Amino acid sequence: MELIKLLYPGMYLKRWVLLLLVGLIVLSLGLAYFFVEAYRTVALPDLASIVTLQFLPRPLRGLLFVLAGGLIVAIAVWKLNASVLDAFRPQGGTNLVDAIWSYRSRQRGPKVVCIGGGTGMPAVLRGLKRYTSNITAVVTVADDGGSSGRLRRELGILPPGDFRNCIVALAEAEPLVARLFQYRFGPGSGLEGHSFGNLFVVAMSGVTGNFEEAIRETSRVLAVRGRVLPSTLENLTLWAELDGQDTVEGESNIGKSNRPIKQVHVRPERPAAYPEAVRAILEADLIVVGPGSLFTSVVPNLLVDGIAKALVAADALTIYVCNVATQPGETDGFTAADHVTALLNHLQENPFDHVLVNNNVVAQTRSELGVALVQPREAPREIAGIRVVLADLVDDAHPLRHDPEKLAQVLLRLYYERTAAARAPRPTSTVALSS
Repeated sequence: MELIKLLYPGMYLKRWVLLLLVGLIVLSLGLAYFFVEAYRTVALPDLASIVTLQFLPRPLRGLLFVLAGGLIVAIAVWKLNASVLDAFRPQGGTNLVDAIWSYRSRQRGPKVVCIGGGTGMPAVLRGLKRYTSNITAVVTVADDGGSSGRLRRELGILPPGDFRNCIVALAEAEPLVARLFQYRFGPGSGLEGHSFGNLFVVAMSGVTGNFEEAIRETSRVLAVRGRVLPSTLENLTLWAELDGQDTVEGESNIGKSNRPIKQVHVRPERPAAYPEAVRAILEADLIVVGPGSLFTSVVPNLLVDGIAKALVAADALTIYVCNVATQPGETDGFTAADHVTALLNHLQENPFDHVLVNNNVVAQTRSELGVALVQPREAPREIAGIRVVLADLVDDAHPLRHDPEKLAQVLLRLYYERTAAARAPRPTSTVALSS
């Protein structure tokens, strides 16, 4: 069974294993011809007859040599695995064959594009990376608060914070390295408030010469499954129209207004999309938008003209993941339908096939900071022609957050259901032709 698991994931692996076996057989056949000829023509001492078991019938001799050879090969492979291949064994004592199986399965997984930012999208990435390595995270560049905002203003680079979170979420590096990248310096130094990961990305940007290459090399250092791309390379400023004709400027200020948000905009208007992000969307099998801060993490990506057009043009299954909870200052009192309506108000066409809404209300009584859960009973079967899918998505330990594993399983189930339906034979009908 272990050998079958090892051989199944890729035709190339089976091909080279088969070639190795053929080579060993040909080599053995050549050596056999040589020894037979030597046995027949060279005078050998009596001891040779005993060693080659000449006193036994030939069929029995053949069987004994086959068994002995098989035992020697088994011991050699076992010891080779123990002494050499253990150097490549994953952390946690995972069986090497299982690790190869998992790796090859992920390589063959669907092409997934996740669009968003903030603290919501890493939950999707953590869940999906167990099932596919073909993940592209398209991240907003509108952040102007905290460490990212300071670095953006002082050094003129794209805000690194959301990129850092996505890189850590997709990383295969040891947990200590991930914790190091998330480490935030405390008071008492000039680095107060900065995270090590943000500074690392800034330093890498200086070494490599540009921000895109810095993200690529940082991903390589942390052995990221997939890639992380900006939605645009332009220096975006986010501003919002509030109820009552007032406006507020700056991503970090929008949620502080405590006034209903009518529409958000970016400056410069209609920024150019990052070409690799557009290509990833057009080639995707599954596109996931959200979760995350609706107006400050998700919508800014959709205001990049090329991203919005690519979403509409893509053949992929496109799913919006509604937030588990409302966000003070942004989505107070919002239902699932309000989330979807706000998204569609910022798009010229509707690209969504499904909206995914949590229906686990067991944790509803637990409330952090007085934030309310988005109630599933308020979600109709369809919102603006988009099918609503209700599922248990909540992290039981943290009821205002998505559970990465639950979320990934539901997303992939929807994708494979659509794939199976597309491959199913269509019923044929017979049409009678009149003469």
